[in-house]
Amino acid sequence: MGTSWGDISEGVRVEVPNSDSGITTKVYWIAGIIKLAGFKALLRYEGFDCDSSRDFWLNLCVPDIHPVGWCAAGGKPLLPPQAIMHRFTNWKSFLIKRLTGSKTLPADFTSKVQQSMDFPFKRQMRLEVVDKTHLCRTRVALVEQVIGGRLRLVYEGCEDGMDDFWCHMYSPLIHNIGWSRSIGHRFKRSDVCKKLGGQTDAPGQLFVKVKEVDQSGSWFVDGMKLEAIDPLNLSAICVATVRKVLADGYLMIGIDGSEAADGSDWFCYHSMSPSIFPAGFCEINNIELTPPRGYIKLPFKWFDYLKQTKSVAAPVSLFNKEVPNHGFRVGMKLEAVDLMEPRLVCVATVTRIVHRLLRIHFDGWEDEYDQWVDCESPDLYPVGWCQLTGYQLQPPAVNA
Repeated sequence: MGTSWGDISEGVRVEVPNSDSGITTKVYWIAGIIKLAGFKALLRYEGFDCDSSRDFWLNLCVPDIHPVGWCAAGGKPLLPPQAIMHRFTNWKSFLIKRLTGSKTLPADFTSKVQQSMDFPFKRQMRLEVVDKTHLCRTRVALVEQVIGGRLRLVYEGCEDGMDDFWCHMYSPLIHNIGWSRSIGHRFKRSDVCKKLGGQTDAPGQLFVKVKEVDQSGSWFVDGMKLEAIDPLNLSAICVATVRKVLADGYLMIGIDGSEAADGSDWFCYHSMSPSIFPAGFCEINNIELTPPRGYIKLPFKWFDYLKQTKSVAAPVSLFNKEVPNHGFRVGMKLEAVDLMEPRLVCVATVTRIVHRLLRIHFDGWEDEYDQWVDCESPDLYPVGWCQLTGYQLQPPAVNA
């Protein structure tokens, strides 16, 4: 739908239901886009000119919004709202004059919207996903539900279907069957011996491809220090260590000062992940770096810490430095997944931008629940996404 969306801008005209017709028959009228907010548009019926008193918001992706000409082609009635009926005697002439040279929706806009709602993942497909109780390993799970590209996964072997995990189909947390073995990642085998009827392994081409990297030259080494977003506290960027170098550019990372002795809370990031940073990233960008738990030599200084721990920082050249022209601005509203409770999509605001990193604030909640999220995260959506897909949107929290 992205190519069609590039044609949508302020001033574009559409045909929409007339809510002020005064008759019971469904009729339509032409409206112009005054303002865009995600998938939603502030519209004004033609003929109201500078009068904004009847402006209204509509999701442009709902079925009953059409390009100009749709009514004429389908024999649907066009009737101006009662409030302005008296302004002109010849509305046909008015429309011809007003619409000459104006833009409307692409003719295939509705079909493009419908196509964008067709997702390749299907129920009963098997895949590997992070084990939410032990981040260091993956498990097999089955797709149970698909809504707007978001997957409800149920871990294999779960009898009641309640041991589930939500993520987007483009999430870096899911992989094809066999991925863990191929890169040397820990994997929890289930007690299920064979696939049940109707179950299939999700094809490999459905998963997001990571950038190929050359590990033969200068590369990450076990014990190297870096900074990383804590997957158990996404509001924090912490001092971290490369604990194990895997194949295909993947790394097992541990948060200094809070690791379990058995490494069960290590987590896997790809070397090109936008969630890991070279030592000093936070200081350069005026972000508070969370020091190791129990570390008393404050304020934290990387030079002193590396000397004290007899370790080295991972070279800056190994990190992803690409910054897309993402277009986000501080204050923008959006719908965002609460990644600490990933079944929830909430009303949110961008409160800070650091290169490609966005600080997401959940409206109505305290700042401590903010989360650092990449600008290209599949867990960020335009306003109106939940309405379009039928996913439940969590409203802003109401303070007592």
